[in-house]
Amino acid sequence: MSYFVTGATGFIGRYLVSNLLKRKGTVHVLVRKGSEKKLDAIAASMGWDRKRIIPVTGDLSRPRLGLSAAQVKALSGKVQHFFHLAAIYDMSADAASQQVANIDGTRNAVELAGAIKAGCFHHTSSIAAAGLYPGVFREDMFEEAEGLKDPYLRTKHESEGLVRKECKVPFRIYRPSMVIGHSKTGEMDKIDGPYYLFGLIKKIRQTLPQWVPTLGVEGGRLNVVPVDFVADAMDHIAHKKGLDGQCFHLVDPEPMRFGELMNTFCRAAHAPEMTMRLDARMLAVVPGAVRGAVLNLPPVKRFTNMVLRDLKIPPATLAFITYPTRFDTRVVERALKGSKIAVPDLDSYAWRIWDYWERHLDPDLFVDRSLRGKVENKVVLITGGSSGIGKASAIKIAEAGAKVVIVARGEKELFETRDEIIAAGGKCWAYTCDLTELSSCDELVKTVLAEHKHVDVLVNNAGRSIRRSVEASYDRFHDYERTMQLNYFGCLRLIMGFLPAMTQRRRGHIINISSIGVLASSPRFSAYVASKAALDAFSRCAQAEFSGKNIAFTTVNMPLVKTPMIAPTKMYDSVPTLTPEEAADLVVKAIIERPSRVATRMGIFAATLNALVPKAYEVIMNTAFEMFPDSAAAKGDRKALKDETPTNEQVAFAALMRGVHW
Repeated sequence: MSYFVTGATGFIGRYLVSNLLKRKGTVHVLVRKGSEKKLDAIAASMGWDRKRIIPVTGDLSRPRLGLSAAQVKALSGKVQHFFHLAAIYDMSADAASQQVANIDGTRNAVELAGAIKAGCFHHTSSIAAAGLYPGVFREDMFEEAEGLKDPYLRTKHESEGLVRKECKVPFRIYRPSMVIGHSKTGEMDKIDGPYYLFGLIKKIRQTLPQWVPTLGVEGGRLNVVPVDFVADAMDHIAHKKGLDGQCFHLVDPEPMRFGELMNTFCRAAHAPEMTMRLDARMLAVVPGAVRGAVLNLPPVKRFTNMVLRDLKIPPATLAFITYPTRFDTRVVERALKGSKIAVPDLDSYAWRIWDYWERHLDPDLFVDRSLRGKVENKVVLITGGSSGIGKASAIKIAEAGAKVVIVARGEKELFETRDEIIAAGGKCWAYTCDLTELSSCDELVKTVLAEHKHVDVLVNNAGRSIRRSVEASYDRFHDYERTMQLNYFGCLRLIMGFLPAMTQRRRGHIINISSIGVLASSPRFSAYVASKAALDAFSRCAQAEFSGKNIAFTTVNMPLVKTPMIAPTKMYDSVPTLTPEEAADLVVKAIIERPSRVATRMGIFAATLNALVPKAYEVIMNTAFEMFPDSAAAKGDRKALKDETPTNEQVAFAALMRGVHW
């Protein structure tokens, strides 16, 4: 028996060829000129018997697929099964390329099949041929398709129509649904269909603990099947007698709704599930003209495009959230009866799909995420660079090849840090500055710009923390003045000083080291949290203004870190804290990813809980307030400092709420 296959090197094609090679005979595969090496590589990876694979050089866009008269004559009467799989399976592809591949390619394949007198022409269509038909689409339906405005839907429909009208040999049509990876290995060759959602799931996982319920979207039923089911079903049906002229829906007979599908992959990814889901189909009650007008408003359009671009989701895929079509499978069920070929339950292999994507297809894997790639030969200024988080960050950034500028008030530790970095082979400059004095800030900006011309990354790390209850602060108004002077006004002065050069160069990054206390509203830190919150608010406002100028603002809501700043509170010696090096990793993350915010899961959870159930959160924080009294340092009792030890209850609570200031 002899076969002819187009698209043999494609994802479905390579598994179909593997199945055909289990039978007797040779397999002719269409390859573009110069693509023989690709065929050899795939043959080796799939374990094909290369002696039974006969490459046929051709071109999908040319009549008879570009085969010569001699090639046609040599194949005439020898091909029992002609499988046409070559096409573009990509919602984001342009209309012209889809026309050539899907319509012209099918026409040329049909012509060749007739010229070589193939025994049967097997056309791989798609459920896209039904368009956006509202209701159940049977296997014997075709002309009833609706909503074919999208190029992908239209070309898949028209290409199937060509087979029905122009094919001169017996034919069979297969309509797979969205094809995902292999159910046994998870293998997939590209991002398509539900894979576009994986980036969103990953972001949710990185943001929230797995046990936190989230709000999601419900919609229509998304039909997905693994590639091995499609290949096995096509191979079986193709060799079964008496099925010519029929169409077969290679789909899941019990497809999941959009929200169910998302949650299945959330479980596979160990991400929070979307417990509450809003049905997107409710928008159908809004007139189409109104929806279109709202979506085309410049602010809405820009925001939508920004979100989709960030998540790497093609806009065309949004229509499938409310996918309206169900597919009848009675014909294919009869054809597969007794074969044991069936669609496996997605829950049984979703983890393999996710694992393969995360290891091989995640777009983040192919982006230069190294610190060196972001900062090499760039000027990075870090305040509070002589100790703690600032020093640890400066060392890491200098090791990556940056020109590090460190700033602090004390000369001794500052210059020691500079010398340490230089001795290790880094580039470092040190400047003393009292950031509580605005004139000193202005002088620093002037000096740095004169000597370095610009600053690429400004890290406002220097800060002052005061742990004292409001009741204990009635006669200490200067607590609030001191924290605002350094944590807000000093930082703001530097930002205002370096922003003009950043604006002129249309690039820059400002990182403000804030606190988890801003998210958690930690009691006893009203002075400190208020000053950090002020800087946070400024950054959010400024980001909106400078977003179009390629200048990013990032707030790092740092959890509790073991630094000299917390040393006076002896209780912190017994509670979980980050090391300065671990805190520096968060600064590195901010530099590499340039997000609006870097925060721990606990910080995000605290802010979310406060937003959803503020009264309950108030009770929790008041409990913590009563549990953790003012320290001896806050009371000014220096004699009691040595005797200050936390209770078991305090340690347990602090461990449960890891990183939060108490």
